[in-house]
Amino acid sequence: MDETEKPAALLYINRLAKQLAPSADVVKKTLKRKDETVHLLFLKSVVDMMQLQEIVVKPFYEISTEYNFSEYIQSLPYETAMPTGDEEVLIEITKGNVFVMIGKEMTLLELKMVAANAVQEAKIEQTIHGPILGLSESLETNLNLMRQRYHQPSLIIETMQLEDCSNRAIALLYDKERVRPGLLENIKKRLQTLDVELVQASADLQYYINNKKRSLFPTSLLTERPDRIIHNMDAGKVIIMVDGSPNAIIAPIVFFDLMISMEDNYYSFWVVKSIQLLRYGGLFAAIFLPAIYIGVTSFTPDVLRTELALTVAASRIGVPYPSFAEVFFMLIFIELLTEASLRLPTMVSATATTVGGLILGTAAVDAALTSNIMVIVVSLVAISTFVIPISELSYAVRICRFLLLVYATLFGLAGVLLGLLGLILYLANKDSMGEPYLRMFWQSRREELKVEQK
Repeated sequence: MDETEKPAALLYINRLAKQLAPSADVVKKTLKRKDETVHLLFLKSVVDMMQLQEIVVKPFYEISTEYNFSEYIQSLPYETAMPTGDEEVLIEITKGNVFVMIGKEMTLLELKMVAANAVQEAKIEQTIHGPILGLSESLETNLNLMRQRYHQPSLIIETMQLEDCSNRAIALLYDKERVRPGLLENIKKRLQTLDVELVQASADLQYYINNKKRSLFPTSLLTERPDRIIHNMDAGKVIIMVDGSPNAIIAPIVFFDLMISMEDNYYSFWVVKSIQLLRYGGLFAAIFLPAIYIGVTSFTPDVLRTELALTVAASRIGVPYPSFAEVFFMLIFIELLTEASLRLPTMVSATATTVGGLILGTAAVDAALTSNIMVIVVSLVAISTFVIPISELSYAVRICRFLLLVYATLFGLAGVLLGLLGLILYLANKDSMGEPYLRMFWQSRREELKVEQK
């Protein structure tokens, strides 16, 4: 290095180190050998020190000349593209890159230490016959999982960086022969125009890329299962992964994607159709059964057989308030019980569910605060809600249930039909990344071309 180059190099690396100070994990290291000097700047909390020693420090003292060492550094596969501004360089350093300065040549080497690269077990979307393991919190590990399971040269991986406080890396995965060009451009545009302060996980990003943030039903699907990702990517959809999150976003989706479990792929045709029919029956019961109970008992009890109408009326003897207040009271009780079982530790949640469901339910009937039939209806509604395979849809169903209760309280069974019509119109007017939300049959780009050729 020339004597005139040394002050310039020192000034630049000192300026970068000063901007990172006073953080305790900043390391500014100078490797010296006779008249040859190499400057290093990195954060020891995110850099793999063993890799740094084996890849940079040790070869520096083994390679004869500085020129040869520079050529060696430039040939490493760990090199990251050098940004133009100081701020961009500092962001790369915080990600685990080592800033190496040899003379006037500056290089970034990706030697980051990954502490959460283990593949986790799928806990939310569990199946009996499907794969047990899910995704990892490391983006590189997740990309490796996709490559291991989808051996197609048409699989494209594009990386981007979010312009928020975290500057997290995200990856777009798609099959270029199956994805629709307009769909891909729409998703890229939404990601590039995001204006948010902080994105910490895929769930955050899923919320922000939703075209209507106050939308009740999800327009993209959050999953932790590699088999679901591969299934949807093969169908021509786009997968979005966020570094540090063990979930991936699938976009676009249709409403019927939310009612599909990956276990449906492992059974025979009639078994799958029977399970799906049962699942849709549970969806209908979870949304409409409380409203129908109000409409029948309060407005039109004559639609029931005389014996059944008398049984319902007899069970409500002593209940001091009308049926709609009874339903609201019991549904709020079930919602509190559900939230308690989700938020409490595992060992406590089972006890809370047993105490709330059995003891308090029986006590409410004995105290004439509710009827026996109402307990049966609410229990069936709660069980039917858990039949829905995707949790985002179950939350939307729980809210729709209360909206339909209002219609049934005001207009009876006519209000239930009015609410059903409004729900269908709302879903029919909804889209997911430009695709119709109630689309019945989804086809990839390749399948559409085959149909056109025929």
